[in-house]
Amino acid sequence: MTEPFAAVDVIAAKRDRRELTDEQIDWVIDAYVRGVVADEQMAALAMAILLNDMGERETVRWTEAMIASGERMDFSGLGLPTVDKHSTGGVGDKITLPLAPLVAACGAAVPQLSGRGLGHTGGTLDKLEAIPGWQARLTNAQMLEVLRAAGCVICAAGDGLAPADRKLYALRDVTATVEAIPLIASSIMSKKIAEGAAGLVLDVKTGSGAFMSDPLQARRLAETMVRIGNDSGVRTRALITAMDVPLGLMVGNALEVQESVEVLAGGGPSDVVDLTVALAREMLDLAGLGHKDPADALADGTAMDHWRRMIRAQHGDPDAPLPTAAHAHVLVAPASGVLTRLDARAIGVAAWRLGAGRARKEDAVSAGAGIELHAKPGATVFAGQPLLTMYADDEARFAGALAAAEEGITVAAAGTVVDRLPLIISRIT
Repeated sequence: MTEPFAAVDVIAAKRDRRELTDEQIDWVIDAYVRGVVADEQMAALAMAILLNDMGERETVRWTEAMIASGERMDFSGLGLPTVDKHSTGGVGDKITLPLAPLVAACGAAVPQLSGRGLGHTGGTLDKLEAIPGWQARLTNAQMLEVLRAAGCVICAAGDGLAPADRKLYALRDVTATVEAIPLIASSIMSKKIAEGAAGLVLDVKTGSGAFMSDPLQARRLAETMVRIGNDSGVRTRALITAMDVPLGLMVGNALEVQESVEVLAGGGPSDVVDLTVALAREMLDLAGLGHKDPADALADGTAMDHWRRMIRAQHGDPDAPLPTAAHAHVLVAPASGVLTRLDARAIGVAAWRLGAGRARKEDAVSAGAGIELHAKPGATVFAGQPLLTMYADDEARFAGALAAAEEGITVAAAGTVVDRLPLIISRIT
C-alpha cells in the first residue's frame, strides 16, 4: 500500500507552526494505529503540538480521527435520554459514585466509563473495587444489561473504544507531552463521544490537587472540550470547580465508598452533596429532565435504590463490610488557632504513600488505606486536637505520609482570614 503522506512531512508542518489539514490528521492517526507511523515519530509530533498548539478545527478533527479508530457505542435502544459526566480528577473526588445513581433515579440513563488512579489522584474503578465482588470490566452487552437493571453503570472502557487514544496516551506519559491541551482535550473527548451518551457534563478541577492547577489553563481546557463536544453533536457543558482542598472528609478507596453511601443515604459532607447535586442538575437539564430536583432523590432514598441495583448487577455486595486497614495513626494540630490550609495535593500524596494510590499503572492499591479528615480550612483548632487519621496496612508507610501531610497543613492565629476557592468557580456552555 502506498501511503498518501510521509510522517516526517506532517511533523515538519507542525514544527513550523502550520495547520495540519484534515487529510493529514486522519492519515497520521490511522497510520499510527497501523504501525506505519512509529512511536518516535508520533512523539515528535506530540511535542510539536505541545510547543506550537492546534487550532479549533485541528483539535476537533484530531478527536474525530481518534474516535474513528475504534467503535462507537449506541444506547438508543434503551428508550431513555443518555447523559454522562467526566471529571479531570482530584483528591477525595468520589462524586461519580453518588452522582450516577442519583441521575438515574431522576429518569436518565448514565453510561459511565471510568479509569484508575495514578499518582496523587484517585481512580473511580479502584474505589468501587473495594466493594467485595464488584466487577469493573464488562462487555458492551453486559453494560446494556446493567443500564436496564439500574439506569446507570460505572465500568472500564473496552479495548475497542478509541484505541488510538490508548496508544497515544501511553506515549505522551513517557515523552513529557501530557500537558498539551489539544491532546488532553481530544483524549478525554474521543472516549466520551465514542461512549455514545447524548449529553456530557465536564467537571474541570483547578487548584493544587488538580491536574490543571492554573485556573486560566483549566478554563482553556474546559472551553476546548465543550467546543469539541458540541461540534461533534454531543450536548456539552462544563463546571470549573475547586481542588485546592480535598473534597469531603475521606481520601482513599474504601473510605470514599463509605462517604458516597452516606451521601446517598441523605447525609455526607456539604461540599460533596452540593457538587453532586449541582452536576446532577446540569446533567438532567441536558437530558431534558430539568424539571426534576435531584435533591429529592437523595432525600427519598430512590438514589440509594439505584446504587444498590447497580452494585448488585456488577456482582458486588452492597451490604458487605468494606475493607479496613490494619493500622491507624493520628496527626494532631501543632498549635491552637485557625486551620487556614489543607493542601489537596499534599493530602493526595500522603494517601498515595499510605498505599491508596499507585506510582505505575500496574501497581496494586490497598483498599483500606487512606486518610480521614477531622477539620477543614476555616475551622478553629486547639493544640493536640486530631486533624486527620491515616490508615495503612504497613506501619512503615506512616513516616513518608506524615511528612507529606505536614507540608500541606497551616494553622494560623485566631482571626486569620482563610483564602479559599469557591466550590464552583464558573460554568461554561
